[in-house]
Amino acid sequence: MRSGEQSGRDVLTRSVRGQARRVGLGAALGCVHQLGEALVPVLIGVVIDQAVAGQDAGRLALWLVVLAVMYVALSWSFRLGARAGERGAEEAAHTLRLAIVRRVLDARGGAEEGRLPGELANVATEDAKRVGAVNMALMSGIWAVAGITASAVWLLLTSVPLGLIVLLGTPVLLWLGHLLSKPLERRSEAEQDRAAHASGVAADLVAGLRVLKGLGAQQAAVERYRRTSRASLAATLRAARAESWQTGLVLALTGGFIALIALVGGRLALDGSLTLGQLVSAVGLALFLLGPLETFAWVNAELAQGRASAARVAAVLAAQPAVVGGQDPVPDPVRGELRLRGVRLGGPDGVDLDLTAGRLTGIAVTDPASAEALLRCLGRETDPESGSVELDGVPLTRLDPAGLRAAVLVAAHDAVLFDGSLAANVTPEAEAEARSGPAEIAEADEADEAENGAADGPAGGAADLRTERAMAAAHADEVARSLPHGAATGVGEGGRSLSGGQRQRVLLARALRAGPPVLVVHDPTTAVDAVTETRIAEGLREIRRGRTTVVVTNSPALLAVADRVVLLDGGRVGAEGTHAELVQADATYRTAVLA
Repeated sequence: MRSGEQSGRDVLTRSVRGQARRVGLGAALGCVHQLGEALVPVLIGVVIDQAVAGQDAGRLALWLVVLAVMYVALSWSFRLGARAGERGAEEAAHTLRLAIVRRVLDARGGAEEGRLPGELANVATEDAKRVGAVNMALMSGIWAVAGITASAVWLLLTSVPLGLIVLLGTPVLLWLGHLLSKPLERRSEAEQDRAAHASGVAADLVAGLRVLKGLGAQQAAVERYRRTSRASLAATLRAARAESWQTGLVLALTGGFIALIALVGGRLALDGSLTLGQLVSAVGLALFLLGPLETFAWVNAELAQGRASAARVAAVLAAQPAVVGGQDPVPDPVRGELRLRGVRLGGPDGVDLDLTAGRLTGIAVTDPASAEALLRCLGRETDPESGSVELDGVPLTRLDPAGLRAAVLVAAHDAVLFDGSLAANVTPEAEAEARSGPAEIAEADEADEAENGAADGPAGGAADLRTERAMAAAHADEVARSLPHGAATGVGEGGRSLSGGQRQRVLLARALRAGPPVLVVHDPTTAVDAVTETRIAEGLREIRRGRTTVVVTNSPALLAVADRVVLLDGGRVGAEGTHAELVQADATYRTAVLA
C-alpha cells in the first residue's frame, strides 16, 4: 500500500491478517477452554442430580474423575491459546515497528515533517504495541463468544426463558459497551498525542542540554517541559476517567444481567420447572458468564485504544514524501558531474553552477541560508521551486532516491553520532548485521572489547585499510589514540563524551569512509583548531583525489586546497576562481572568508 492511501482501519486490518494463523490457533484453543469452563457447572449439576441425590458413590467417583480430566484439558488449552495470542500480538507490533522505521528511513523523506524525533519514537513503540494488542483482544473476544454461546445453548435446552435471556441480552450488552467505548477512543487518541509530544520535547531538551546550560536557559527549559507534561497528564487523566466510567458502567450492566438470570432460574426452580442440579448449573453458568462479559468490556477498551493508535500509525505511514520518487537507475559508472540550472529555493535565486567531475570544489556563501538550501537540493531532501539539478546529465527528479543517496552523500554540519564505539560510528554496522545475528553481534562486540581494550592503534577494533585511511585523513585517529580503549571506546549518545572538534573529525571520517562517487560536506572543521584544520584539508584533498567533492564552507584552509572556489552572494554566483585569485580580486569574498 502506497503513502497517502492508508487509514487506521487499513493498519488494523493488515495487522490482524498478518497474524491470522496465530490468532486462529489461539482462538480455537481458547474456545476449548471456554467450553470446558462452561461445562464445569453443568457437570456439577449432573453430579448433584445423579450421584449426590441418588447417593451413588460409584457415580460420584466417576464424575469427579471426569471433572479432573476436564480441568487438565481446559488448563492446557488456556496456556497454549494465550501463548499463541501473545505471540501474535508481539509479532504484529514488531512488524508494525519495522514498517514505521522503513517509512521514516525512506529516501523520499516526509515522515518526520511536523514531528519531533520523540513523537516518532512514541508512535513506533507505544502505538505499535497497542495496535498489536488488538490481536489478543480479538482472540479473547472469540473466547468470550464461545463461552456465552455454550452457556446459552445449555440454558436454552434446560429452560427456554433462561436461554432467551442470554441470547437476546448479550447483543444488547455488546452494543451498549461499544457505545460506551467511543469517548474512551477519542480521549485515548488525545492522550497518545500529548504523550508523544511530551516525549519529543524531552528528547529535544536533552539533546540540547549543553547549549541550554551555556545560555543559562535551564529554568526556561524546565518551565517548557512542565507545561507540556501537565498537558500530557491532563489528557491521561481524562482518558483514565473515560476508561473507569466505561468499565464501571459495563460491569454494572453485566451484574444486573447476571442477577436477572439468577432470579429467573430461582423462580423456575421454585415452581418445579428445574431440578436442584439444574438450578445449581444455571447459577454456576450465570456466575461463569461474568468472565466472558467482563472480557467484552476489556476488549472494547482495547479496541478503542487500538483504533486511536492505528490512526496515529497510519498518519506516519501515509505521510506524503518530501520529494517524488524517480524510477531511473543512477548512471553506472557515476562520473560525478553536477549541474544546477536556474535553481531557486530559499537562499538560491536562479543559481547556474557546474561542478566538474573528479575535482574538489569549494563553495563560500555570504548567507548561511543559501548553504542550507543548496545542501537540501544536492541531497534531494527537497526539490527546487524552479530550475533543475542534474547528475551526469540526468535530472535528479528522474533518479531513484535510494540509488541517488548512495551516489551523492551530503554530510550535514549537524549530523549526529550513534550510541556505540567510535569504530562502529565510522564503519557502517549494516555490514556486520548482514553477516551475523543479534547474538553473534553481541558476542563479537564483547570479544572486540576484551581484545582491543588497551588498543592504542589508530583504528582500534576497525582494522581495515579503508577505515584507517579515512580516519587518518580526518585526523580521527588522533581522537582514537586519546581514548582509554582506542576506537573501541564508546562515544555515548550523540557522541556526548567527545568534544565538538572530536565529533566533527569522527563525522568526517564516517563520510570519507563511505567513499561515495560524489561527496558534499558542510563546515566540517568549525570546532577544530587551525593547525589540525590545515592537516584535515590536505588529508581530504588526498583521499578524495579523482572523485567529485564539494565543500560548502567559509574556511580559508579548506578553500585553499580546492581546485576551484565559487562564491554565492545574494543567492547567485558572484565570483569563481581559486582561493588565491578571489582573495586578491574580490572584496566580497575577502569579507566572507577572511573577516
